Amino acid sequence: MAKRGAGINPTNRFHEFFLSHEYVEGIDEWEAPDVQTKWFEETPKTVLSKNNSQDIHFDYSINPYQGCEHGCIYCYARNSHEYWGFSAGQDFESKIIVKKNAASLLEHAFLQKSWKPQPVALSGNTDCYQPTERKLKLTRALLKVFLKYRNPVSIITKNSLILRDLDILRELAALDLVHVSISITTLDEKLRQVMEPRTATAHKRLETVLKLREAGIPVNVMVAPIIPWLNHHEIPEIMKRAAQAGANNANYTVVRLNGAIASIFSEWVQKHFPNRASRVLEAIKSLHGGKVNDTTWKRRMKGGGNLGAIIKQLFETSRRKYFYGRDMPAYNLNSFRRQGNYSLFE
Repeated sequence: MAKRGAGINPTNRFHEFFLSHEYVEGIDEWEAPDVQTKWFEETPKTVLSKNNSQDIHFDYSINPYQGCEHGCIYCYARNSHEYWGFSAGQDFESKIIVKKNAASLLEHAFLQKSWKPQPVALSGNTDCYQPTERKLKLTRALLKVFLKYRNPVSIITKNSLILRDLDILRELAALDLVHVSISITTLDEKLRQVMEPRTATAHKRLETVLKLREAGIPVNVMVAPIIPWLNHHEIPEIMKRAAQAGANNANYTVVRLNGAIASIFSEWVQKHFPNRASRVLEAIKSLHGGKVNDTTWKRRMKGGGNLGAIIKQLFETSRRKYFYGRDMPAYNLNSFRRQGNYSLFE
């Protein structure tokens, strides 16, 4: 099994007391034991999360899993694990919370008279096709509900496991009810192995784009996050390869290191790229008004300053070159089945 992403397990900001490992005198180096994945079941009363962000174009999202084994070092979702009493570091990658009743809760929401048909993001926080989905199939169960009620769904993942559900995705796509986004951060396999240790390779992700498009499913490629001096120079080639695989469109975000992610990422970049670490961190600050973290609407996702403008220009130039005339189809909002029933005239 691949290694973990985070090299540390920082304390939870909500905890007054915590345990820590101290270096014993006479031992030159202490190395943590292998971290084993554990699963915790939650039984929430609702599964739809309301979004109030000005940077995101959907109102509701579903996260059947909290925490993510992919272990992406930059993941903004790490901070949310602290609300569960865990660390944003290795805990985020190894203590996974599952919502086994997610599909039934979604169906309950669709049955409400107040529900208005609209795209729902799957997921808005952690990857809905992370490794444990292979066994639990919570995402597949959710897709069946979206199809039954004919409500649009937007999926984002970096795992080729999505191809398992081609049968449902084809039916959704035939009704203009699904968009899929595949994240491709780097084409450099050595970088991926340390930055996103338990994810599919770039080759596998591009192959996934190709197979989804061959099945008639619209695909957007997310070049995200862009990290200056690590992967920013790859933007044109990633977009070229994505276009060759048939992607309908592409988008991007830049890295931001809010909360505990700042210390987790800093430890990681200094360990794996000591000669570039200071340059990377200073460049990230230049994107966010002089700090590595950012909560400013609009700027936090795309970056500001001269470097933000350069990244935007590089991306837009590549999009015009490789995606001219392409776009994602509009969602169908007119086929929703209020009770999930078939019409006599269909």
